[in-house]
Amino acid sequence: MLSETRVVAGYQTGQIARITQLHAHFYARNSGFGQPFESVVARGLAEFYDRLGHPKNQIWVAMQGNQIVGSVAIDGEDLGEGIAHLRWFIVDDRIRGRGIGRKLLTSALEFVDAQGFTESHLWTFSGLNAARHLYESCGFDLAEERPGAQWGKEVQEQRFVRR
Repeated sequence: MLSETRVVAGYQTGQIARITQLHAHFYARNSGFGQPFESVVARGLAEFYDRLGHPKNQIWVAMQGNQIVGSVAIDGEDLGEGIAHLRWFIVDDRIRGRGIGRKLLTSALEFVDAQGFTESHLWTFSGLNAARHLYESCGFDLAEERPGAQWGKEVQEQRFVRR
């Protein structure tokens, strides 16, 4: 199935809904997140897509045929000058563990390096061990940890930084 999956940059019809759906289903199942989380993801994505034309912003999706099965974005505007914000990283359960996440992350980090960002940040929370392993293998280090409830449920939020 890996050879059938391609990574595509930029807007594709239906991305906001599909990326929101991937996040909503995964995090409802694995973390008990509900409507507040889904709304935060949808609002953030919609706002980001209105800024996608800025040269420091980009999104990539993993496609199988016409189906979006993963995503990652770099928001180069929201954290300040020189800081890339890695956002909306998700891979469909059906293809998780087959290297698609690494392909997406590699595309994003190549963009970060080509754009000359001095740092990359991402926010996640404890317990997502496979994702953490992937982040650390790509040069991210845990920089901050604190309790938070922005997703509608209390979690131990973590900020990772790649310099």
